Amino acid sequence: MSKERVAVLGASPKSERYSNKAIKALEARGHQVFPVNPAYEEIDGKRVYQDLSSLPDKIDTLTIYVSPQKISGYMEEIIKLAPGRIIINPGTESEELSRELDKAGITHLEACTLVMLSTKQF
Repeated sequence: MSKERVAVLGASPKSERYSNKAIKALEARGHQVFPVNPAYEEIDGKRVYQDLSSLPDKIDTLTIYVSPQKISGYMEEIIKLAPGRIIINPGTESEELSRELDKAGITHLEACTLVMLSTKQF
């Protein structure tokens, strides 16, 4: 299994949040994780990026944990980031996002990062 560089959009320091569980699960499997959320500077001692455009390197996977109502504010950055693939987690589905990703030719799927990791589909 190759290790990936994964950005977690909507990262949270709250341990009960799925984005936080995903960060921990990704790191436990050896992936390099980049939390993204303008509301935080640090999560569990890890630097949090304020936006997608401030990420340091090419991202293999972007996993989304932001509500569909907020996703349009990130659309331009997501397209510009052009990650290898995007995982749209349950509750974050957006027809507008899917349409824009299709137009940009960016691979995306509606799936749960945690389930994908636990079933070795990540």
